[in-house]
Amino acid sequence: MARLVRVSLVDIPQHIILRYNNRQVCFGNAVDMKAYLHWLKLFSKKYQVGIHAWVLMTNHVHLRVAPQKEGTASRMMQSVGRMYVRYYNRNYRRSGTLWEGRFKSSLVQNELYLLELYRYIELNPVRAGMVEEPSAYSWSSYSINALGVKSDLQTPHPEYLALGKTKDKRLNNYRELFKAHIETELLTEIRENINKGLALGNEQFTKQIENLTKRRVTARKAGRPKKGNQIIDNAQDNQLILL
Repeated sequence: MARLVRVSLVDIPQHIILRYNNRQVCFGNAVDMKAYLHWLKLFSKKYQVGIHAWVLMTNHVHLRVAPQKEGTASRMMQSVGRMYVRYYNRNYRRSGTLWEGRFKSSLVQNELYLLELYRYIELNPVRAGMVEEPSAYSWSSYSINALGVKSDLQTPHPEYLALGKTKDKRLNNYRELFKAHIETELLTEIRENINKGLALGNEQFTKQIENLTKRRVTARKAGRPKKGNQIIDNAQDNQLILL
């Protein structure tokens, strides 16, 4: 299969997922988790990428980010991944790569999906049966967004700040969001879009992205494309991985 095209847009939020080879464990203990977060903080600052929500699972990583410069999310992920592979191979006396190919990503519309994506990311340990409540899992941004734990890794997004005029009000309103389950249809939409590299948003949002990039960011409809269509598509699988 041909190498898929990445699209980078400044300040457009992105959902990123990076998996370990064969879904095996890549974070075996707290030391591993801290090492990855150390480099994530270091390179997110270096490349000016805002980190808004995150979770480290035993065999994969979810991030919700917003790059301040074009292409910096990719450089951040490459740098973090490279440093963690060196650390992991040295400590566990192994060689070779850890990751299941390149990371996957999806552009995300702020107004409709931002806080839903926060919930999706921070509820990963609950859906996996690791804990009963997100507050019981130490390796996610839930304690920061919902409980007010200080962090120099994370940057609050304007949509998050709009939850309340005071810190206590924001924290309370954020916790309220987690009292309702994420609808199955939305779970499916988030998963399919990140796996296929499609934009997550309404028709107006996706059309704006396609007009800006001249690349397809929605699932292709059946039938032959019209002649003169300027939207670039992958000839083999009609998918784009977005940065």
